[in-house]
Formats: sequence, C-alpha cells, structure tokens
Amino acid sequence: MGQKPYPYPILVVDDEPAILEVMSVNLERRNYAVHTAATGREALALAGENQYAAIILDYNLPDATGFQLLSEFKKADPDAVVIMITAYGTIEMAVEAMRMGAFNYLSKPVNYDEMGLLLDKAVEHHRILTELLEARAALEDKLSLDNVVGQSRKMQKVYERVKIVADSDATVLILGETGTGKELIARAIHRYSARKNMPFVGMNCAAIPETLLESELFGHEKGAFTGAVSLKKGKFERAEGGTIFLDEIGEISMAVQAKLLRVLQEGEFDRTGGTETIKADARVITSTNRDLEKAIRENLFRKDLYYRLNVISIVLPPLRERKDDIPMLANFFTDKFCKKNGRDLRQISATDMASLINYDWPGNVRELENVVERSVVLSANGNLRIELPGSGRNGDMFKLMGEENVFQESKRKVIESFEAHYLTTMLKKHKGNISSAAKESGLDYKNFHDKLKKYRIKRGVFEE
Repeated sequence: MGQKPYPYPILVVDDEPAILEVMSVNLERRNYAVHTAATGREALALAGENQYAAIILDYNLPDATGFQLLSEFKKADPDAVVIMITAYGTIEMAVEAMRMGAFNYLSKPVNYDEMGLLLDKAVEHHRILTELLEARAALEDKLSLDNVVGQSRKMQKVYERVKIVADSDATVLILGETGTGKELIARAIHRYSARKNMPFVGMNCAAIPETLLESELFGHEKGAFTGAVSLKKGKFERAEGGTIFLDEIGEISMAVQAKLLRVLQEGEFDRTGGTETIKADARVITSTNRDLEKAIRENLFRKDLYYRLNVISIVLPPLRERKDDIPMLANFFTDKFCKKNGRDLRQISATDMASLINYDWPGNVRELENVVERSVVLSANGNLRIELPGSGRNGDMFKLMGEENVFQESKRKVIESFEAHYLTTMLKKHKGNISSAAKESGLDYKNFHDKLKKYRIKRGVFEE
C-alpha cells in the first residue's frame, strides 16, 4: 500500500477479541485504518455510519451467520467489498459466499501474508469501482437538465414536460429546427427515466446511406450481403433495456419505416439475412426538423408510423423566440471554451451582448456555440471580442452555416446523386437483373424497383 493510508477504513467482524486484535495489528502494519465489531448488530451499525474499502467477515457470530450479514451488507450497498472467513470452510460454503456477492473467501487459521495480499486486491477493486461510480455520476450530471441551459418561459415548459414523460415508456417525438438541442433533450429524458443505468444509443438517420440504414438499426447475419463478413448487432440490440434515439427520422425510406413500425407494434425484429425473431426492449425517442404531416400528404412518410412515434411530442423553440436565454447561453459557452482552451478572458461586453441578442440565429443554439468558441480561440490580451455571423472575413461562411434550407437541399442533392450512381452501377454489374442487384444492395425488390423509377433508370440498357 505504500506510506499513504487509504482514505477509507477496513471493518473487521469477529466475535473473538484476540483475533480482532491480531488482525488489527497486521492490517495497521500495511497502513490500513481498522474498525472492529464483535457482533452482527454492531457491524451493521458501523457500516451504516461509515464507508469501508473492505469488510472482513467471520462466518460464526453470536447473533447472526456470515451469510445473513453478507446479505444485509449487499442490500444496503450492492458494491460492498466483503471477504468471508471461517474455521469450517468447505467448497460448498465458498461457492455460496461468492454467489451471494463476496469478493473472496479465506479459511482459518488465517495466513496473514495471504490475507494482506487479498485485501490489497480488494481495496484496489474498491478504488476502481469508486472512480467508475464518480465518473458515471459526473456523466449523469452532464446529461441532466442542468446542462440544457435556458430560463425562458418556453424552455421551462420543455423542462416540465421532460420530467413528466421520463417516467413512462411512451415514444417521444422531439420537434425543432436544426441546432435547437434535440439530442440533449433526448438524453435528459433517458437520464430521468427508470432506464437511466442502461444504454443510451443515438443515431443520425440522415447520415447513414439508405442501403446501410436497415443493417445499422437491426443488424445483419454473416453473409447477408456482400461485405457482411461477420454477424453484426444493430442499434436496437445495443440499446437493449435502455433508450434508442433516432435523429432526423423524417429522412428514412418507406421500406425502413415499415420495419420500424413492426418494432413499435410487435416489439420484435429480424436481422438482415436472419431467420430468428429478436425481441426489442428499448424506449424509442425520435426527432426531426421536417414537417412530417406534410411528408405524409406527399406519400413520403407513413401515417401509421407517425402516430406510433408521436405519442408524446416536445417542441423546442428556436433561439430567436427565446432571446432572453441568449445572455445565459453565451456566458455558459464562454466559460466552457475558456476552460477547454486554457484562456483567461473577461466576460462578454454589454455592446457585444446586445449584438448577440439582436441577431436572429438561423442556426440556433449550435450556431451560437460555434460563434462563442471561435471568438474565445481568436481573442487575445484578455479581451473577448465577439465576431457575429456575417461580419469579418469569415462572415459568409457563418451565413451559409445558418442557412438551414440551403444546407438541407444541398444534402438531399448529394444523397440523390449517390443513390442514382450506386443503383446504375449495381444494375450494370448484374446485367439488368433487378432481383440480383437488389439482393447485393441489401434492398428488397420493390424498394429497388421504386428507386429505379424515381431516378428514371431503365434496366433494358444493361441487359445482354
């Protein structure tokens, strides 16, 4: 252990005063602080008042058995590190102790060198576990509503709704423009739910090519298509017991919509190329910046899926409609990026803050965050100078970043260009055979055929 004592003491529980004294002396030589108890009642009282790195527990006590006490320790603290000791050790007792959650098991007479080494391992286990729990607590704090900055009336209504819906398993549809913080709200719902200790798995549906989206969501079997060299679990399997967040849900194809509807209705799915039906246990949260009701009218989105996803909706207001949150957000981001970049800068001036408030922020909170980060990085001599979008040599770039409609249209054109080129290549490779081309692409025949019609690709030119 070295010279520095471990910050948490050790509890030794034994009804023989001589053994308590010998153990205490040996453990103190290894630089441990030691508490002792001669009965089960005394041990439970001490454990309720102190946090112990490890508990050394004798099996035979005047008022309880070691198994009874072990059960009580674990009930009070599932992470308690307990070493069982008995003069009547058997293999069966050792197995039972380990099954109940004991860290390890020793028989009397105790070899104190062996016990010391075992205790060192137990304390190291406690140290690592404590660090992991602290890290998880820090992460949970990061994902809580405290990290969703805003005190406006509109945001307060959002917070109230999040806390109400978190306790249920109902699907949630988060609506709002790009950059309003939809994923933060999804994570907050997960954080406040009963599933908070299970996985949160997120995916941007628009960032995945359509030919791969089904595999990403539901997984695939080895050999399901060209390139499927091994079994792959999809997002739904990885989110088992937790929450799956599907961003930009309005961008998925009708074929994938049908498979997602099956998950929501039946609670099951099949991997691509698989024959085994897999049960799905993940809460579904989705988000979009598209008008899904308009997409339904244009036959681009299924009405039945929309109603399944929109059991509860949360609408995030754009930043231009909650300008009283801008000072708090701007200062929050300033502190964040000053710490990240090791800068010591004064707060935003009144003049610059007024400029931030008067700007319309088409890119919403994300755009504000980018502006503040850039300003922090480029500012010098302790003076924070805010350069708004549209000003300075990079103004045009920021203006383009804020033009959401231009961005979405450009993205759509890129995706359509890729799809048309990919379909043409596959059809040419298979000499106009749609069935073969669709199978290698991972698409069903109808979906592949519909896309050929969409892009006006004629298979006849490829037939031999």
